[in-house]
Amino acid sequence: MRKLLVNESLGWGTAVWCFGYVLGIALFFVLPVALIGWTILPVGLAFAIWVSMTRVDEDRFASYAVVALVWTAIAVVGDYIFIVKAIKPADGYYKLDVFIYYALTFLVPCVVGWWKLAGPAARSLPQA
Repeated sequence: MRKLLVNESLGWGTAVWCFGYVLGIALFFVLPVALIGWTILPVGLAFAIWVSMTRVDEDRFASYAVVALVWTAIAVVGDYIFIVKAIKPADGYYKLDVFIYYALTFLVPCVVGWWKLAGPAARSLPQA
């Protein structure tokens, strides 16, 4: 449980959030503000899937659910402190792209965990 809490939840959750945050700062100088979230979304999603597939290794679905909860909490708190309060975006921050990002931050570890724990037989397509 200690490995899960420190490394896979807090460590990788912070890394996934920081990846998107730094990417957002970089894109701020080249894209209109309204497009930044939509641009980060697929790149951040790919990174979160990669982390979930290669760096999170648990043997119970409940462990993946803990990872999902912690990652989502890190995203919500990090965004609030470092974007909403610190930057104070003129047009607000919480828009559709942000809510999709929060939902995916939770769903990715859960779906990947379910997929990894289901085993190859459960993942194979039925033969016609």
